[in-house]
Amino acid sequence: MAQKSKQWGAIIVMIALFAMIAFVTNLCTPMATIIKNQPGGVPNVLAQIGNYGNFIAYLVMGIPAGMLISKFGYKKTALIGLVIGSVGLLIQWLSGFLDNGNNLGLVFGVYLLGAFIAGLCMAILNCVVNPMLNLLGGGGNTGNQLIQIGGVFNSSAAVACYILMGALIADVTKAGIADATPALMIALCIFVVAFIVISFTKIEEPEQAPVRVDLIQGAMSHKNFALGALAIFLYMGIEVGVPNFVQQYLVDTGIPSGTVGLLVAVYWFMMLIGRFAGAAIGNKVSSRAMVTSVSIATLCLVLFGMFFTNAGMVNFPGVDWNTLTVIWQPIPVGIFAFLLVGLCTSVMWGAIFNMAVEGLGKYTAIASGIFMTMVFGCAVMMFIQGLVADITGNYITSFWVVVFCAAYILYYALVGSRVTKREESEDCPEIK
Repeated sequence: MAQKSKQWGAIIVMIALFAMIAFVTNLCTPMATIIKNQPGGVPNVLAQIGNYGNFIAYLVMGIPAGMLISKFGYKKTALIGLVIGSVGLLIQWLSGFLDNGNNLGLVFGVYLLGAFIAGLCMAILNCVVNPMLNLLGGGGNTGNQLIQIGGVFNSSAAVACYILMGALIADVTKAGIADATPALMIALCIFVVAFIVISFTKIEEPEQAPVRVDLIQGAMSHKNFALGALAIFLYMGIEVGVPNFVQQYLVDTGIPSGTVGLLVAVYWFMMLIGRFAGAAIGNKVSSRAMVTSVSIATLCLVLFGMFFTNAGMVNFPGVDWNTLTVIWQPIPVGIFAFLLVGLCTSVMWGAIFNMAVEGLGKYTAIASGIFMTMVFGCAVMMFIQGLVADITGNYITSFWVVVFCAAYILYYALVGSRVTKREESEDCPEIK
């Protein structure tokens, strides 16, 4: 019990890091809005450079992060990740003080570098935080409970990110990267505190099995896993693409930043609610049934949002942060259908993972690393959706990319996730 009490500082810090993963990652979307509205106009494809840098980093670091854990353990790997993340945040902060009037390319290049380095940190921390919380909780139900609490704070931080950035950006036409300084400094301070606390916390770590890259081929030979990896790749296009391009659309229609920030925060609040619901029914509903249901719901919601965007207007409260007064803004009713997609995406990752690793046996560990690399699908899908928006000149049309992603996930749940008798493992019975 004494040992356990000594761990509470580290537990709180790891939960804070869980939150910061979402906070730093979601900064890329309001930053894209800032970049999109720089003088002279910036195409949507280029405006997403923050997302490109952040999520391509997962492709680079997904499997190496597992190797770092195997060699150095969770504690040292977490410390390495925090140092890398602090450097990335400082570089992003520095980019805001460069002269974007005369050398916008240099500003974008420095910001991209910072986002990429920060993304390396996010990939490392994603591989560390979940198992460390489990270890600090002593495993079992307590460990799982801490992970669920971490997930709640993760979603809450995403909500806070959009509200804070909405408050910081009074006018997107005049905003620059430097306006995000308070948000970047908050994340940096938490990283520094986390580094200090973890450094002085003794953690008894289990012996790590070596990560063998040659196991990748074995994992990918299982059809349900290979198709599941693609499902995660496309899932990222839904999770980030929906709030990202809803934000771009709302700003483009002239809705104040304070209102836009609160609106997009609703998406992540829906994810928070969905995670609570998913945890409550997770032991009663199969992964296949869950993914089938939410992918159908996603298709219905996105199509409704696309075809009935302007079917009517609903007044939504926003905040004028200059006067601290509540303002009511008419919002197209279809936008709320897009925001409800957060309920669906909240359970997709875990359920897809469960189906994908079915029957993998000894390949399960390497499968986790491969899944982490698939997060870079967000960068690819942001590029494609941004390209569609640029070509068509219509943000709503770009949501056909999201429809395609949801349709594939539905196919995976119904067909692609089935495990053949040859692949089935005695240790991993088929999900019904």
